[in-house]
Amino acid sequence: MDLTTFAIQAVADFRTVGAVAPSSRYLAQAMLRPLPLQRARIVVEVGPGTGAVTQALLDRLPGDAALLAFEINSRFYEYLKSNVCDPRLDVIHASAAMIRKEVRRRGYERVDAVVSSLALGLMPDSQRHAFLSELASLLGDTGVFTQYQYFHRLQMKDGQVRRFDLVRLLHRYFGSIQQRIIWRNLPPAFVFACRKPFPSGIQPLPLS
Repeated sequence: MDLTTFAIQAVADFRTVGAVAPSSRYLAQAMLRPLPLQRARIVVEVGPGTGAVTQALLDRLPGDAALLAFEINSRFYEYLKSNVCDPRLDVIHASAAMIRKEVRRRGYERVDAVVSSLALGLMPDSQRHAFLSELASLLGDTGVFTQYQYFHRLQMKDGQVRRFDLVRLLHRYFGSIQQRIIWRNLPPAFVFACRKPFPSGIQPLPLS
């Protein structure tokens, strides 16, 4: 899928795409670098789009690992099914709300890593919290979650554009958050590596 086609799909359904261009290889590498992929058995990708990160994941995963890729956009789902052929890949046409159900339906209780390209700033608060809560319950003690956010750090709330403090949100679900800026992406983005999930529930907001 070329850049023009991706951009047309983004305009047509921006809430499910949340991007104006596929992730650059530099962003993909930054998203994967913190993940324990060499020893991973089950990895989840949320919002794979046209597969820029998906293919990089498959290149690094062991031969006996499984990659569950959740894509809600119908056109991207069909594209992935047709163009990324690997027996380790299971493309699931479902939203992030279905992660725990689909993971456990396949016989897994825990996952080793989660990589997300979701536009969290475009999601309602309730959906963001439900998504992060499910991840925290699925990741084990050594699991890692990576998420990116565009450099502008904006969100839609009550029909208005506002600043979105993703770091503050992530600290409610993970004990360790590391971040870096990837300039060689359109637009530039922050990558967050999250460890030490709180599986027992949401934590109090950190002091400002």
